[in-house]
Amino acid sequence: MWRGVPVCLRILLQWRLALWSHSFARTWGSCREAMAEALCTQAEAAGELKAPVQQNGDSGSDGGGEPLPEGLEPPAAGGQVPAPVADSGKRKKRRGAAGERVVPPPKKRRTGVSFGDEHFAETTYYFEGGLRKVRPYYFDFQTYCKGRWVGRSLLHVFSTEFRSQPLAYYEAAVRAGRLHLNEEPVQDLSIVLKDNDFLRNTVHRHEPPVTAEPIRLLAENEDVVVIDKPSSIPVHPCGRFRHNTVIFILGKEHQLKELHPLHRLDRLTSGVLMFAKTVAVSEKIHEQVRDRQLEKEYVCRVEGEFPDKEVTCKEPILVVSYKVGVCRVDPRGKPCETVFQRLSYNGRSSVVQCRPLTGRTHQIRVHLQFLGHPILNDPIYNSAAWGPSRGQGGHIPKTDEELLRDLVAEHQAKESLNVLDLCEGDLASGLMDSTAPSAELAKGSLEELAAVAQKRDGIAEAASQDLDAPEKTAKADVTNQETDPLCAECRVLRQDPLPQDLVMFLHALRYKGPDFEYVSPMPVWARDDWQEA
Repeated sequence: MWRGVPVCLRILLQWRLALWSHSFARTWGSCREAMAEALCTQAEAAGELKAPVQQNGDSGSDGGGEPLPEGLEPPAAGGQVPAPVADSGKRKKRRGAAGERVVPPPKKRRTGVSFGDEHFAETTYYFEGGLRKVRPYYFDFQTYCKGRWVGRSLLHVFSTEFRSQPLAYYEAAVRAGRLHLNEEPVQDLSIVLKDNDFLRNTVHRHEPPVTAEPIRLLAENEDVVVIDKPSSIPVHPCGRFRHNTVIFILGKEHQLKELHPLHRLDRLTSGVLMFAKTVAVSEKIHEQVRDRQLEKEYVCRVEGEFPDKEVTCKEPILVVSYKVGVCRVDPRGKPCETVFQRLSYNGRSSVVQCRPLTGRTHQIRVHLQFLGHPILNDPIYNSAAWGPSRGQGGHIPKTDEELLRDLVAEHQAKESLNVLDLCEGDLASGLMDSTAPSAELAKGSLEELAAVAQKRDGIAEAASQDLDAPEKTAKADVTNQETDPLCAECRVLRQDPLPQDLVMFLHALRYKGPDFEYVSPMPVWARDDWQEA
């Protein structure tokens, strides 16, 4: 590059270039240090410490997570507050401008946390009229601020996304000290949310009853636990169910904890249900599922005389509503296949063996409806809401919106919304023109109840600090858990379902793999001599 340049000029230019390079290197080093410090602070505030959460080690359980009609969602499987991150002291604390609310960095979540004794101790069971019931209890719904909430007030978020309660309820909850932001009591719903804000909402929780039929252990070894699941009990916490679930009952009554469900059973389905005791076993069996090495066999009782020859149904299934839990046959759905074989016929209904070759939601129930032989007492797919033909041949003379509306209306009239995993408060979100029971209270009444709740919480806290009276404290805890002044459910008198109404005639009879096979007893309703009541 220096060819043709005089020697003296070349020396001068090289000297100037060396000086400029040295100055640039010093300047760039300072800039690089400043950028590194800024990025470190930004990462701390932006939430790079968030970690994926596993619920009880289950990656394939039905329900897809627990909806939160009362307000917020838990950040971890056990619903516990995430453990804080240890501060190395090397990073500078982020300081806000004068008067600006500073948000603490997100807390590190403990992945793979299972339900433990502290969760099982939240409440107790009692049995009445053939039903297992849960005593009402207080529970914290928790969540970090979602991206769409940033820059909006709590008032706006509650009014647009959590409409199961009127705004007056949330205002009363603030006065009662039930709402917390970054572990500090919320004083005003007009506060504007920021990224990484941590919300906690304390609610009084009621769970629907389930059958009192016990969970029977079919097998247990160092790798798996196999049970015969009764109908009406969900596998894991979802919707309004937490303690009335298989996971909690096994933990509280059989001391079987940290289990990993290996396959799905709908809440109303009974029969063989397998759990792995370790992650390694869970991964091994899930790999067998992916490789189609497992065989499942069900039995059910259906309407009418099912054909006596083998019937294969390959109709694709589409999910109509994840929230309500309704599917139907549709060309746009996912491919699936079920093989049916009639076992018996008593003149009115048939017992049918079912072998699903794929694992779509409600696959057996939807295919039987399509064939014109719905399960005899299926509360969804044998409902008049589907029209005169009840979905036979895929003929449904209404839109999906009309179908959902009619299904919800039918079960609302029967006071059986829990069959759809809904409660009255969910209907305010657009499924029906309905409001939560608490909306019937005037704002003034809620203000009075907030004062009562605040006073009551104070008494409970004082009782818990009275170390000289443990018996009095325990009694106060039970009393304070049973009813709550702000709880709408406490003011509603619901009729208990009959035990027989919690049973659907679909049973997982057999589960077989390359090196195992588990079979449960045939249910009473599947016997040849069974007659309808």
